[in-house]
Formats: sequence, structure tokens, C-alpha cells
Amino acid sequence: MAAHEPSIEQVKSEKIYRQFGLTDAEYDRIVELIGRMPNYVETGIFSVLWSEHCSYKSSKPVLRRFPTDGPQVLQGPGENAGIVDIGDGQAVVFKIESHNHPTAIEPYQGAATGVGGIIRDIFTMGARPVALLNSLRFGPLDDKRNRYLFGHSVAGIGGYGNCIGIPTVGGEVVFDERYSQNPLVNAMCVGLIDQGQIAKGYASGVGNPVLVVGAKTGRDGIHGATFASAEDPHEKERSAVQVGDPFMEKLLMEACLELIATGKVVGIQDMGAAGLTSSSAEMASRAGSGLTMDVTKVPRREEGMTAYEIMLSESQERMLVVMQQGEEHIAFDIFEKWGLEATVIGNVTDDGMLRVLDDDGIAAEIPVTALVDEAPVLSRPSLRPGYLDELLPSPRAWQVEDYGQALHTLLSTPTIASKAWVYHQYDALVRTETFVPPGSDAAVVGVPGTKKALALVTDGNGRQVYLNPEQGGAMAVAEAARNLVVTGAKPLAVTDCLNYGNPEKLDVFYQFETSAQGISEACRVFETPVISGNVSLYNESRGVDIYPTPVIGMVGLLEDVAHITTSKWKAAENPLYLLGDLQKGIDGGLGGSEFLRAFAIDQALLYQLPEFDLAEEKQIQDACLLAIHKGFIAAAHDVSDGGLLVALAEMAIDGGLGANLTLTKWDLNEASLASLFFGEAPSRIVVEVHRDKEEAFLKWIRQTGTSHLRLGEVTRDAVLRVSSDDGVLLEASVDSLKNAWQGAIPAWMN
Repeated sequence: MAAHEPSIEQVKSEKIYRQFGLTDAEYDRIVELIGRMPNYVETGIFSVLWSEHCSYKSSKPVLRRFPTDGPQVLQGPGENAGIVDIGDGQAVVFKIESHNHPTAIEPYQGAATGVGGIIRDIFTMGARPVALLNSLRFGPLDDKRNRYLFGHSVAGIGGYGNCIGIPTVGGEVVFDERYSQNPLVNAMCVGLIDQGQIAKGYASGVGNPVLVVGAKTGRDGIHGATFASAEDPHEKERSAVQVGDPFMEKLLMEACLELIATGKVVGIQDMGAAGLTSSSAEMASRAGSGLTMDVTKVPRREEGMTAYEIMLSESQERMLVVMQQGEEHIAFDIFEKWGLEATVIGNVTDDGMLRVLDDDGIAAEIPVTALVDEAPVLSRPSLRPGYLDELLPSPRAWQVEDYGQALHTLLSTPTIASKAWVYHQYDALVRTETFVPPGSDAAVVGVPGTKKALALVTDGNGRQVYLNPEQGGAMAVAEAARNLVVTGAKPLAVTDCLNYGNPEKLDVFYQFETSAQGISEACRVFETPVISGNVSLYNESRGVDIYPTPVIGMVGLLEDVAHITTSKWKAAENPLYLLGDLQKGIDGGLGGSEFLRAFAIDQALLYQLPEFDLAEEKQIQDACLLAIHKGFIAAAHDVSDGGLLVALAEMAIDGGLGANLTLTKWDLNEASLASLFFGEAPSRIVVEVHRDKEEAFLKWIRQTGTSHLRLGEVTRDAVLRVSSDDGVLLEASVDSLKNAWQGAIPAWMN
């Protein structure tokens, strides 16, 4: 033990463990488990592994509700990433994780290292990363601090992904006051693997050597896991933010993939949250083994580092590898070729202990089961928030003076506006397998050497979950699936990033557990099991919790790239149809909508969400997907943020064509048009049908029993025109709509 570190007695008497995030009860439990008082290093090790970020102590009982298996699942939760079969001996590997607290303090490195960490989770499974996505939440752009956080986070994401050569192909960006000071940065990575090459994080085989590979260890990121489990991140915690090096990670990725391909790797794991501590303990726990490690052998880039600092450092671009005994030279040779270090620091044991050696002897000696299996699991109380019982029925009527002007205003709100300012900073085309880049409903990347492709998406809506946690959770899954379906893909599985406020607040925990129930129900209906994910709690600043924001990352499969469908209109005179019940949009669609957020901010959270039926949603999605595969559909786009008119405007802008739309049969008046045009009732898809296949499309869609309505047809003149029996309701040039949509975010950021 280093001389300047507190003694065992001081840790207890001065309650130093509280500084690490441990409670008095947890400290007492540690004493009970190991039969003595822990020293300073051991206290630090327990604190990070028992933190919310690593142990999931608040969320574990809730996560058990998720469906996690199915015929397509090769690896579910519990490993570095989930794996799904895509046929022909191939599989897709994917996961999403948060880096919210670090980004609030140091947005460039916080976002960049979030990308680096999720990439490592993919290639540690033996998979080649092929795509990155993200889901971002920031406060309004009229605030200088929010612009700073937004701009630097986007730069960090682009800087890391571009340097490492993995395309960033999709995502979402939302702006709302509830994310001011506490942004959300969720990063998702997707990889491809041959099923015979899957690697896992097991430290098995007594005597097998344990190696640290990759970058040297420094003092950055110490107690990052504890920091991520706390409320209200502050500037003083900047040292807890890691520093990334994408060029080093590129070398590390290639070296690890080459090493795994030799078949001599027993187990491998990224040193992410809690660094060497979590990777060693978790690998030993999975294998039911022990590990002995000598931290004096860990390559360091700073002088005088203690065992405590080495064990808790979250320096980036490092992996822990267990090799077959006698095969260490293979790792040495491969890593030397890539200009990296591979160093034996210990070996696997059969005594179930995590033993840390340093110059002074044994720095820590703890049963692995005490660290991992005995981590506290909390049964937190919850209480339904009172505001849920005070919500009013969603308004059917809302007075609007000028529908064209309202549409332009909505298109220029940053949440709806073009995100080109964001994704133009990302390289979406590197690797030359990107069929659909950012900007459509879902991204599409090819599976090399096949006709197959993967459709990828991230989706979430915190305001909807706030207004109805269970329904909002289900709607997030439904929207993700809908975005894959309109691209021509069959949804396969989910990875989720569950972002919430302080779980110690009864209403926040209610939002968490109830929305998780909605996610579970929807995943069962769509047959999309949850195979990986992340929970991020304590997202609050200055006493204000974020909206409950579960983000759904979903992957779908296209068996043939010929089925790829995009949202842009393709040809004049093609008919436009709505799949789904338009009447629902009229009757209650404004609840939770961007329209209310833009035009009635004080009233935006007063109203209930529109009705939602999972079975109906599944039927409409199935009908749309089959219609695409039958060749009826030229373009498809889901109705979501901003409602029907925004969906039509986006299709027009994308295709450079106009449309004539006619409303004749609806019980409408001037006041209820706002609900028709801008309501966000779910389960609706706009499709452009090939005009020579309209009759066949109608015959088939009627057989499915799917609600549908002919809206009008695409026109060559670039004007969006909506008429009723009483005359023209709206007429706007596509150029003016495009200008409003494209210019919003650049105007704020410039």
C-alpha cells in the first residue's frame, strides 16, 4: 500500500468510503462478506463494481422482465454485446451505451470516448465493426452552453469514428429544455462476424496467462464509473473523463481481430467502466475462476501510479486478454507488428479470488463472488406521479391561422429540421457498403459478399414516455420497428439505452419500471428480443430530472438489397396512400406532439397521448413490409414527429417533387385540421405506390384488412398542395419548405 493512502482504520473511521459512493450499509456488508475491514484499494474496487453504472443494482430487477431469447439470438445480455443470426453462418453483433455524464463536463472527449468504448465492445466479441449510430439529446439552441455541448459532442463523435474508419450512418437528435446541462449521448455500434469466430469474456483455465494489451495506463478516468452513477456532474470531476485516441484504437482493433482469429484466445474483454477492475472481475465471475495480477507489470504512461490508480483507471484503448498457456508469444508477435504492447500481468487461478499484487505485497485480495455476485440488488419503491392523473384528453381542435406558415415553423424547429449539419461531419460512406446514408428513416449497410443488407435505427421520445410511461415505452419500440419496415427490412432484435433521472425519487423509478414494461410488451409483439443494452440513471442537473428517455437501437435484415426502400418520392403521377387510421390522428393526435411544443409550450405537457394498439401497429407494419417485397411500393415514410404534413413535406423535399392531396370524406372543421395535419398518432405510414401497380396494391391491401386511404398523387411541379371540398387549405413550394427545414440548425450554430 502506498504510504500516502489512508489506512484501513481511516477508511472506516473517517468514512472515506462515502466519497467513493458507498453507503454505510454497503460498507458494513463488505466487511461481512470478506470477514474484515477492507483497505483503501479494496474499498475503491468495491465502490466501482458496486456502483449503479457497473452493478445495475437499481435496474436489475426491472431488466429481468425483458424478453431476451428467440430462434435468432446467439448471445443475449451478459456479454460485451449481443449477437443475432442472419443466416449462412453469419451473425450481426450490436450494442448501445451511454456517455452522458462525461459529455456534460467535457463534450468532445465525453462523446468521443463513448464511441471508442462501444466499438471495443463489438470487436472484443470477434466482430468487425461496420457501422456507428447515435442518439443525442440537448437543451434548446438559444442557450450558449447548449450550443457548446451540442457542437463539441458532434465533433467528438465525428472525430473518433472518422479517424478509425467506421461509417457513422444514422441516429437522432432532439432538443428540449429538460436536457439542458444534462445532455444524453448514446452511441451504438454494429459489427459482422462468422459464427465460428465468436469470442467471449471468460477467464478460464488454471494457469492461463492474463495480458494487458493496447495503450499504456494513465490517471484519466479514475472513478469514472462512480462519477457516472452520481447526480449533477460538476467541473471538478473533469479528471473522471477519459481521453481517447482513435488511431490507437484502430491498431488495437486490427490486432485483436487478428489475435482472436488464431483460435488461441481463451477470453477477451474491453477495459471500459472501472477499467482493469471490472474486466478482470467480470471475466473471472463468468468462468467461476480467480485471477492474480501484479500491477507493477502494467505498462504506465505516468510516474508513481499506485495500485489503486492502476486498478481504477479508465484509460482508453486497452483490453484484457486470457491466452492459452504457452501461446503468449502469438500475442506478443501480433501486437508488436501493430506497434502495440502486450504484457503478461498475471494468471488464472482456481481459488475464486481477485488478487492484486504490487511492490508492497498484496494490495487487494477479494472473493470474486463478493465483488460481482454479491453486489447489492435494490428493491426500490415507486409511486405513480400525480400529474398522470391530471392530464386532459388530447385536444381534437386547435385554432391555426395559416397552415402553411405552421408547417414552415415546424420544419424549422431543431428537433424536426434537417440534421445535415450533424451528419455531414461524419464519414458515412467509408467501407463503401453504405446503401442508405443518414437522412432517411433507417440507415442500410450491405453484408459483403451477399445480397443481404442490415437496416439500422435508433429511436426514442422522452416526452411521450413522460406523458404515459408504459405506452411511451411501447411506442418507442414500435417507431424503431416502423422505421426498419419502411426501409424494407424485417426487425430482428433490440439493444436499449435506458436514460432516466434519480431512481431514488419514487416518481422517477415508476417511470423507469413502467416504461420498461411497455418496452417488454412491444418487443414480444414484434418478436424483437432485447439482446444487449445499458442503463444510465441519475441524469439530473440542478434538481431537474431529464424526461424518462429509453432509446431503442434496432437492427433489421433485408434478404435482398433489391428491397431497399427510401422515403423520397420517385415519380410524378404515382398515387399516395396512408396505411393506418387517419381518424385517430384527427381525434386525439396532438397529445405529446411537436406542434404543441412549438405553439403552446406552456400546455405541451397537459394532454394525454393518442390511443395506441400494439396489435394494430404490427398488422400495419406487416402489410407495409409485404407490399414492399411484392414490388408495389416506390417510397415509404412513417408519420412521427410533426405529424402527417411534416412527413409529406420531408418526402417532397427528399424527392424534389410535389403532390396534390385531397380531403373529402372527413368530419372536419377549421379547428380540427390542426390535429389532422400535425397530430402524431402512431401506426401510420405514407406510401407512394407505383401507378401501374395501384390496382394490384389495392386488391392485396384489402385482403389484409389494413386501414388505408388514398391521399392524392405525386406531381412534377414542386408544390405541396392540400385541398378539400371548400377549396385549397395549404399551398407551399417545396423550395420554401426545404429552406425552412435545411436552414434551422446551421442558423443557430453559426
